[in-house]
Amino acid sequence: MSVDTHPDYEGRDPLVSLEDVEVHFEESSGLFDFSEPEVVRAVDGVDLDIFEQDVVALVGESGCGKTTLGKTTIGLQRPTGGSVSYRGQDIWDAKDGKGDVEIPYKDIRSSLQIIHQDPGSSLNPNRRVMKILEAPLKRWQSQMSAGDRRGQVLSMLEEVGMTPPDDYAGRYPHQLSGGEKQRVALVRALLMDPDLILADEAVSALDVSLRVEMMDLMLDLQEKFDTSFVFVSHDLSNARYFAAHSGGRIGVMYLGELVEIGPAEKIINNPQHPYTKVLRWATPDLTPDGASSDKPPVRKIDIPDPKNPPPGCRFHTRCPEARQVCMEQTPPEYTTEEFHETKCFREDDSHEYWSSPQITDDENEADQLYSEADD
Repeated sequence: MSVDTHPDYEGRDPLVSLEDVEVHFEESSGLFDFSEPEVVRAVDGVDLDIFEQDVVALVGESGCGKTTLGKTTIGLQRPTGGSVSYRGQDIWDAKDGKGDVEIPYKDIRSSLQIIHQDPGSSLNPNRRVMKILEAPLKRWQSQMSAGDRRGQVLSMLEEVGMTPPDDYAGRYPHQLSGGEKQRVALVRALLMDPDLILADEAVSALDVSLRVEMMDLMLDLQEKFDTSFVFVSHDLSNARYFAAHSGGRIGVMYLGELVEIGPAEKIINNPQHPYTKVLRWATPDLTPDGASSDKPPVRKIDIPDPKNPPPGCRFHTRCPEARQVCMEQTPPEYTTEEFHETKCFREDDSHEYWSSPQITDDENEADQLYSEADD
């Protein structure tokens, strides 16, 4: 889904563009299992445009494909279908040297950075902070002198509140708190002067009291450094905070598909896809009265296997609004209101959905409907 009609984006080319992107993984059962490997459809047919100084917060349950989509967006995961381009240059054509490459792959990689959920695992435990942060500058800006590198590192440490910077620069990762490690990871990404940063569950490992502080810091630095963010989170309240305070969008993922995307407050206050309503119900502080109802807006709790996603609308096995047509047809993208898109037949008043039999919780009737759909 893309929101090309947003007034801030009008007439602007996207920074990163994903077109019909698929990421499928083959999963073998074991060394002596010679059967056909099962395919996990981690990302399945996603369109998304990300612009300069943009924020897109991807949210969904574990296993929905949000991290895989994020890594595909910044060129860390090769898609098995579709295309990913940076400023009009196909990223993987640049890496493979196919066609006329206008932007070298090394320039693309330095412009697209990542902050991991566990910064400790990405920081060399045997090197001091100064050496960790100097390493990317040595690789990507080899013309810089040692003095300039040191000065830039110290300046950035001070920028993220790690003062006195000389003290922190001389520490090892184990001498830092979780929040301090995350700040070092943020500095490492920003030292590349990136156009886009993937923040993959970047605040989920922090104490609740530190999450807002970290998100505020990221947003302040976004404004100073003119970068964009793809913010991945399983927590809708974190996604709402990050997107709302930046004028960004929330993208809701379910079983590899982007089922709804739009401005943060529209997603929270006027969700259109039934799955988005489930996420909001599961986040009590987001409900209008501060408390959710006892009954979840879902027929079944269990999430289908991504190796064998349901036909039609993938949410129909859990959706309380599902009808037989939802088992047979895949919903297209509907624009519900300006800048707000969803994949649900309920947005089309003339669709046959409204005359289709409703799926009930009666197992016999459900089995019969599945049999008819298979036929």
